[in-house]
Amino acid sequence: QVQLVESGGGLVQAGGSLRLSCAASGGTFSSYCMGWFRQAPGKEREFVAAISWSGGSTYYADSVKGRFTISRDNAKDTVYLQMNSLKPEDTAVYYCVARAHRVLRRPNIPSEYEYWGQGTQVIVSS
Repeated sequence: QVQLVESGGGLVQAGGSLRLSCAASGGTFSSYCMGWFRQAPGKEREFVAAISWSGGSTYYADSVKGRFTISRDNAKDTVYLQMNSLKPEDTAVYYCVARAHRVLRRPNIPSEYEYWGQGTQVIVSS
């Protein structure tokens, strides 16, 4: 069973930066597509970013493009989300997700991912 554990969330002022990490265990991480979703209070879950198994392809929501960067270290079974120029509207619980296939056709669709972490809270103050 694949387990995903996020870390790195916290409170930051608008304009600041945070780096989220997601450590995976129990599976073949280097073969998985990985991603991040977020959910703010009272709002639907939304796609943030995704990365292919090799790291060669990345995908971003328009709302974070140019500010967030997803990356992975297959030697450490870890995926990262570097978040810069944070805005109050980035406040949400951020979830790490994994798809146990090398093919990722719809990176922004939650049902494409079999495994979800427990989430880490990010609060951006104005």
